[in-house]
Amino acid sequence: MRFVSLASRNFKELYREPVSILLGLLMPAGLLVLFALIGKNVHLDIFTPDMLTPGVTIFSFAFLIMFSAVLLSKDRQSAFLLRLLTTPLKPVDFILAYFVPYIPFALLQILVCFAVGILLGAAYSVLNVVLSLVVILPMALVCIGIGMILGSLLSEGQISAIGSMLITAISIFGGIWMDLQMVGGIFEEISYALPFAHGVDAARNILAGTGLGNVATHLYWVYGYAVILFVLGILSFRYKTASN
Repeated sequence: MRFVSLASRNFKELYREPVSILLGLLMPAGLLVLFALIGKNVHLDIFTPDMLTPGVTIFSFAFLIMFSAVLLSKDRQSAFLLRLLTTPLKPVDFILAYFVPYIPFALLQILVCFAVGILLGAAYSVLNVVLSLVVILPMALVCIGIGMILGSLLSEGQISAIGSMLITAISIFGGIWMDLQMVGGIFEEISYALPFAHGVDAARNILAGTGLGNVATHLYWVYGYAVILFVLGILSFRYKTASN
């Protein structure tokens, strides 16, 4: 539990930026409303509140990539982290300290997106909403893990450019706004080689009443990526600090 003090400090740093917090909460909610309104005119299943809500929720986690990466990169390039490297903290402690503060924010994003989705007409049972967290929360961990890797290896300026590309990639390859099976081909193969489409599909199926056993393959992909990215975050941090 050596990481708790640093995690507490990082928690305060995150919530010290109200504009970023509002952007991470209100922009996904605004997109959910926008595409639900479009769906009333184009009559596509993908644009119904039931289908949009889990997809937009997972898309909202793209902001966690930016927030977590920028904070770690900023600290890594300052005297603050250099001083901490003289303490008994290990790389895993540093990564946990930059991981944990974003989990409450991810839960808040889930709450806002589902509240807006239900207000728009999404019909979910309480049980299915709870069960969907089995895949939605690990997707938040996937995005935070990506942020840890970027924050360990890149400068703040580089993160801004690459982070924007990642947000776009999640939107496209996650199948949030389109049916990936209808697109098919190499696009579909790339999408399902990444965790985002698996997370979106699993969440939609669970919320529609499909049992967890029927989305096991999707869960393997999501949990596998979450573990791998967490480990890569530790290794990236260790590599970067050892080379400085």
